[in-house]
Amino acid sequence: MALKTELKVVVLGGGVIGVSTALELTKRGAAVTLVTEAALCSGASGRSLSWLNSAGERSLPYHALRMAGIDRYRTLFAQHPDLDWLRFDGGVCWFKDDAAGTQARHAYEKAHGYDSQLMTADNVAQADAAIDSGALPSQAIFNPGEGWVSLPHLTEYLVNQFRARGGEVIEHAGKASVLTDQGRACGIHSEQGELRADAVVVACGPWTPDVVAPLGVTIPNGSPVSMLVITEPGSHKLKAVLNTPRAAIRPNPGNRYALDHDWYEEDIQPLAGGDYHIDEQVVAKLAEEASKLLRGDEPLSVQSWKIGLKPIPGDGDPVLGQLQKVPGCYVAFTHSGATLALIVGELLAEEIVSGEKHPMLASFSAERFG
Repeated sequence: MALKTELKVVVLGGGVIGVSTALELTKRGAAVTLVTEAALCSGASGRSLSWLNSAGERSLPYHALRMAGIDRYRTLFAQHPDLDWLRFDGGVCWFKDDAAGTQARHAYEKAHGYDSQLMTADNVAQADAAIDSGALPSQAIFNPGEGWVSLPHLTEYLVNQFRARGGEVIEHAGKASVLTDQGRACGIHSEQGELRADAVVVACGPWTPDVVAPLGVTIPNGSPVSMLVITEPGSHKLKAVLNTPRAAIRPNPGNRYALDHDWYEEDIQPLAGGDYHIDEQVVAKLAEEASKLLRGDEPLSVQSWKIGLKPIPGDGDPVLGQLQKVPGCYVAFTHSGATLALIVGELLAEEIVSGEKHPMLASFSAERFG
């Protein structure tokens, strides 16, 4: 009887979803090479607020997938409760002078079994004592089950396991394309040459639609330019993730905070070569807005910031799974890369090795775009 040959897979993309998928494939016996255009975690994964949640309104399949994603993080957290880059201390959000909108969101979350509590300035300290109650409008929402993760730390954690299992990482490979043979994916070509494989995973963040377009596959791309700011170390007390009308904020390892929002997107200017520029005064304004959310007189000061595209498919929902037009080519393109990283890696690897579509990914095929 002939021996079964080892499945060879190339994963394009050195962000957290690519690394997670690569690791899960090695756990299932595949020989995997991870190829990334630049350095690991140098794209969207390196500048994500990485809030772990399924808050607000979305389709039931998407909600179920996000909740499964949070479950995998809770398993990791239970195994390593002392990590300083993965925490579950809840999330607090509010909207500008919109009590009706806050109550409607709270009711929607409760109807779907999502832990959601209405708070006021009088009791928001029960959610997190570091929040300045004077910053709240009439009501806010506290979601105790939410958390955050630092994706550069998680990526390093996962890639170390990947390498220990024999996985190969090729960084700084430049632009890459998917090779086909008689309509089926058979490898990739990069500036470092060709790599043949039985299957290819395209997990290139906001550039995923560009990579699959030459294959005759159209995926609408709604990825905006965004910024993540890291503050200087300080005596920071906030544990929860805050999402507010003028600033989003979460803790970050090293007694720092990570900040982002979208009100300054028009202030970000593209430069030649694909880089971006923003006036330092705009960055300082974001830090000032975040400072207003916290008790005490210590203003937040900026240490660094990164700007680039935030992956968002055109209709907002993930694009996951094998391309019907190109058997053997799988895609992973989603806005919620942090929340979904572990579960998507697991389910995609299962699909690739078994050859069977996973029911939780059935709603997210590229073919829904026609």
